[in-house]
Amino acid sequence: MGFYKFQLSPELFKSITELGYAEPTPVQAKVIPEAMKGHDIQACAQTGTGKTCAFAIPIIEKLLKQPRAQRPKALIVTPTRELAAQVVSVVGDLAKHTRIKTALLLGGANFNQQVRQLRAGAEVVVATPGRLLDHVKQGTLSLREVHTFILDEADRMLDMGFLPAIRNIVATLPSQRQTMLFSATYSNEIQKLIKQFLKNPVVVELARSQPSQNVTQMAYPVARAQKVALLQAILELGNMTSALVFTRTKHGASRLAETLHRLGKSVTVIHGNRSQSQRQQALLGFKEKRFQILVATDIAARGIDVKDISHVINFDVPVSPEDYVHRIGRTGRAQAVGEAFTLVSPEEMSQLKGIERLIGKPIPRGVIPDFPYQTQPKVFEQNNQSHKPFGQPHQGGRPHNGGRPPQQRHPHRGGRPHQGGRPQNGRPSFGRRHQGGHSQGHDASSNRPPHHRH
Repeated sequence: MGFYKFQLSPELFKSITELGYAEPTPVQAKVIPEAMKGHDIQACAQTGTGKTCAFAIPIIEKLLKQPRAQRPKALIVTPTRELAAQVVSVVGDLAKHTRIKTALLLGGANFNQQVRQLRAGAEVVVATPGRLLDHVKQGTLSLREVHTFILDEADRMLDMGFLPAIRNIVATLPSQRQTMLFSATYSNEIQKLIKQFLKNPVVVELARSQPSQNVTQMAYPVARAQKVALLQAILELGNMTSALVFTRTKHGASRLAETLHRLGKSVTVIHGNRSQSQRQQALLGFKEKRFQILVATDIAARGIDVKDISHVINFDVPVSPEDYVHRIGRTGRAQAVGEAFTLVSPEEMSQLKGIERLIGKPIPRGVIPDFPYQTQPKVFEQNNQSHKPFGQPHQGGRPHNGGRPPQQRHPHRGGRPHQGGRPQNGRPSFGRRHQGGHSQGHDASSNRPPHHRH
């Protein structure tokens, strides 16, 4: 029956059909009917499962059944600007054939332009916490008529220290409202939020955060000092179309992007120290394939929906195992396949083991053929049988080395390593500079890498 069973308004159903949505995802099938009944909802589902539509569809349906309002009726709060922009885009697409207007309130963006959106009669507000409170304090936004409140990626909110802001936001909302909280994990802190903000919530819990089955994973042991060289070797293999490279810090992201640019790569960068305009332009350039590499911190781990990202590379192993799942969830989306590589220094081994405990299986270890390792990469002990790396079974189907995952030669097209680091068949290797291809914000006339504030 698809979305017919929800008995949606014709305008909303038309938008859903035009977007190509035939069947609701599991989280949508569970959340939408309960949300349309007005229940508070506590939802847990893995990344890429369609959570935004799960709360956006009920919001739009409710607004269509009410008289047009001049003040916001629905508020959606997200932890990052990128996720907020993604959410408002989805809401806009779903409301395409309706009279519903939206406002996007982000730090780093033009405040007066946001005021104009609000005064134009925005019924749905999507915001990051800091800028939302700025509008409330300056009297440009009233939340007194909000009847639906969405707290998206609540676990990330707490990681980023937004708890005081969330409390201030909730204090300005009407006590009689519908609240929906979405989170990938439910820590003790999240449970406290649920008890304080939700009333008899309906619990919707799908599989806990797990990588998509469409993503092939590999870990590459390497000394920390050789990470840049190993990353370069991986990029030179030539079997990537686009790569999202994650670092742990903003300074590290800038430094790595500048290094890759000097090596002739088509690269741009996103992190918290860049202006909103720079972040938008970087993401747009990556989406439009003007840049083959996007270097980012974990602000890009959620809310980045870019088609056809072939590879996610963890230059730094994330501290939180859940962040690993969100990072590699940027590839292998919408039934596509992808690959996720993680560069692991000896100091990061404990984080990698934490990831393996979360996903319930070991990640195969790999080596790059002919790479001049300072020390031979260690094959770390594993109790579990190694799973098949890149679809190639072990001989006889038995684990190697007494149950330890074997080191795998990096697979690529043709099944043979490049000789002397040169691309196969005369094709240019991945990451060759795009024509006119300077990194985002680079001064083309100076041929110097971009300057970043740290």
